[in-house]
Amino acid sequence: MLGENDSALVVREASQSALTNGGRAGGSLHVELLDALRELVNRGDLAPGSRVPERALCQRFGVSRTPLREALKVLAAEGLVRLLPNRGARVAALEESDLRDLFEVIGILEAEIGRLACERMSDAAIAEVRALHFQMYAHFLRQELPEYFRINQAIHQAMLDGAANPVLINVHRNLAGRIVRARYMANRLPSNRWKVAMKEHESIIDALVRRDGQGLAAILTEHLNNTRDTVIEYIRDHVQKQASTPSARQRKRRARVDTSPEVSPS
Repeated sequence: MLGENDSALVVREASQSALTNGGRAGGSLHVELLDALRELVNRGDLAPGSRVPERALCQRFGVSRTPLREALKVLAAEGLVRLLPNRGARVAALEESDLRDLFEVIGILEAEIGRLACERMSDAAIAEVRALHFQMYAHFLRQELPEYFRINQAIHQAMLDGAANPVLINVHRNLAGRIVRARYMANRLPSNRWKVAMKEHESIIDALVRRDGQGLAAILTEHLNNTRDTVIEYIRDHVQKQASTPSARQRKRRARVDTSPEVSPS
């Protein structure tokens, strides 16, 4: 996870990839910029709590402050950044309470998506999802997380489309974007979560192929809950480390005390 001082370097290294992979829907510069910024946040290249480096982003993407700030307004509406009056923007922190609430609702939605997908997807559509799964597994073996995650999202999107319920699709889409960061982070953290997630996906595909709607609903719920627990555990550890690490002001105050001359008692 990168801090604010690393932001400019991150932008130079990651933004080109974000533009390439973020999509060019409609050929719109606004959409390109929005997709690129969203991917930088979701992949953790701009760390939670860090200030958004507007000047560096403008230089990299070749845009003025106006389209950048318009894109940031959209990200703020999605809950990915916080706009600060006259002070730019910061990447929104991941809060445990918010994540619990979001995962609880999305878990209900994804369970229903799995059940409906088993009922309504065609054999050809299921075969395409199965093929995507094998591509994702190849990226897992090569430890190519961005590519793995892109196909992972495509698999979940295919099941969402296969549920064939426009209301469910819209509700899920409006909420799911707010936990993409958490899902990506869970695989990025130094744990065995990525390996476990891959095994869970094998079970997901197996249930889908067998059209076991109830079984798939249960697997998707467990899959989501495990992701939630991994990220919340990280957040708790991070908060504890921050609480036990002296701030810059505290270190400076201690340094002044340590270097001050001893005064003899009067």
